[in-house]
Amino acid sequence: MSLQPQTRITPEEYLALERKALYKSEYLDGEVFAMSGASREHNLISFNIGGELHSQLRHRSCEAYTNDMRVKVSPTGLYTYPDVTVVCDEPQFEDAEVDTLLNPTLIVEVLSPSTQNYDRGGKFEHYRTLPSLQEYLLVAQNRCHVVHYTRQKDGTWLLAETARLEDQVRLPSIDCNLSLADVYAKVPLNN
Repeated sequence: MSLQPQTRITPEEYLALERKALYKSEYLDGEVFAMSGASREHNLISFNIGGELHSQLRHRSCEAYTNDMRVKVSPTGLYTYPDVTVVCDEPQFEDAEVDTLLNPTLIVEVLSPSTQNYDRGGKFEHYRTLPSLQEYLLVAQNRCHVVHYTRQKDGTWLLAETARLEDQVRLPSIDCNLSLADVYAKVPLNN
């Protein structure tokens, strides 16, 4: 039995399809990957973080977006939907549709059981190629645990993590603080 060759599509074809689609998909190297829905905990955490950042950035030039803002990692060709994205420079978009951000400053991913290995590994490898990206935050959804990567002046990444609700995460690239008690507000935790 022979396998049918997989049809690859161009980024332009992906965007045309994606802009009409009822459900979101990611794109890389000609392949489209359907995204599954998020859990209650995932949604609460994403909304809590987006709300906190929106509040702190309200009177500043930075803009915070939730999971419907597509990000293109231009150096690798990945199109993806981070849970929360912040841009502090003038936002740059791929085209006149203004729905695909090119220059995020901060990206937040809430970890799901099915995506956490990719978010920690391959996806972060893609994200690190973005010259604009200064911070990457990985947030567990079923326990209090946040991993925070900060780009250093020499291009290396510094890792810090916390697992206490009384802690705060300082986000120097956008001059904000996230209280873990606020991040996990109303979220049932296992720890």
